[in-house]
Amino acid sequence: MRRFRRPKVIPLLAEKPPSQLPHLSPIPNPSLPQPPKNPSPPSPILTLSHTQNHTHLLTFIKTHIKNPPLTPKTLLHFLKSKLHYHPTFTHLDFHVFNWASTVDSYRHDHSTFEWMVCSLANTARFSELGCLLSFIVANPCPCSDGIFSCPRTEPIFRFAISAYCRVGRLDDAVRAFDSMRKLIDGKASVVVYNILINGFVKCGEHDNALWFYERMGRDRIKGDVFTFNILISSYCRNSQFGLALELFKDMRGKGCSPNVVSFNTLIKGFFREGKFEDGVEMAYEMIEFGCEFSIVTCEILVDGLCREGRVEEACELLIDFSRKGVVPRGYDYYGLVEVLCRKGNSERALEVVDELWRMRNVPSLIACTTLVEGLRRSARIDEALEVMGRMLEVGMVPDIVTFNCLLQDLCNLGRTEEADNLRLLSSTKGLELDTTAYTILVSGYSREGKKKEGKVVVDEMLDMGFIPDLATYNRLANG
Repeated sequence: MRRFRRPKVIPLLAEKPPSQLPHLSPIPNPSLPQPPKNPSPPSPILTLSHTQNHTHLLTFIKTHIKNPPLTPKTLLHFLKSKLHYHPTFTHLDFHVFNWASTVDSYRHDHSTFEWMVCSLANTARFSELGCLLSFIVANPCPCSDGIFSCPRTEPIFRFAISAYCRVGRLDDAVRAFDSMRKLIDGKASVVVYNILINGFVKCGEHDNALWFYERMGRDRIKGDVFTFNILISSYCRNSQFGLALELFKDMRGKGCSPNVVSFNTLIKGFFREGKFEDGVEMAYEMIEFGCEFSIVTCEILVDGLCREGRVEEACELLIDFSRKGVVPRGYDYYGLVEVLCRKGNSERALEVVDELWRMRNVPSLIACTTLVEGLRRSARIDEALEVMGRMLEVGMVPDIVTFNCLLQDLCNLGRTEEADNLRLLSSTKGLELDTTAYTILVSGYSREGKKKEGKVVVDEMLDMGFIPDLATYNRLANG
């Protein structure tokens, strides 16, 4: 076991060099280092001067850290539960962290390192984050005093690397990665490599992503499905679809099974290249491979074919997928229904909906509403009525405008009684009828000479509060 070593103090925020710092007295009466050079602005409602803030911070620390000696546990509790929620001092957490490192007999461990890294990364204080990582390298966690390194070192650095990549500070991310490798036992995990490769891809640095992937190979780290998916996507984005296919084959050759994201990326790539047959073939290969479709898979295939005017192919493909039982639950084929109805082919839209509904791929409310409107415009009122009834039976409540339009169509055809039956069914399923719906029915019965049935509807209107006065009642009752 290594001998205990004194922590190497790095003046992260102090104005004076370490040799000029005043003697630090122990808790509970510590003397703080000088205030930070560039403190964050205080809360607008406070007018304390910088010196006053510093004095108040000292008092605040003395109030909440009372029992010596200072330990990582007490410091972490102070940072998380006290300082973090203070309106004036929350931005001074790193200043307090640095001060604690100067206290005699105190040594930071992975718990305070982890909290501080997360705090700096989440608040975009990346200059301070770089200083902190250097401090960790120079003063490792006490867990590292034995034979093995601290097991929390990689997760701590991984969080920092991810934060750097998220804002495009890739050079800092690589430096943090190199520092981490000096501290951990053995090799870094594939997750960290993936974060960096994905960071390069997101920033459009495809060549650097490939460079880091090659470095991953030199480090004898085996890529996983996420590694290959990131690079396949990058190849496709950079119009190198052929290389994406080669990497896909290489992926399977190396014993890494592709997942739904792998297939989706390639299908989308085929469609982008105008190779629709190859994209569809890839989807069937996906089925043979035993990889389940996602909603995105269906959207890529169906929407992609529809955009190219290959609507009938999209219909046949979706029906075939439904019969094979691979259409995922929750997939909304509204887009296909809308295209068919817009082109005046509501009959085909009805066939598609019937087929998928029969296979328990229930359409969405908006898909059904669109279909009803399309059937109405094509004067296919019987089919529209059937769809509306089916919707209500499964508890799918239509919007009142579409419902009223269908009532009007039925009444115009002299089928007011059917419209009234539909009204009664809808009211039991939760549809809130309005004055327009009742007026349509009253007018329909009046035209058909069925005053008795019309009066029943008028009386119901009266009970519902839709008739404001006697004159209106008489007018409606008399047709």
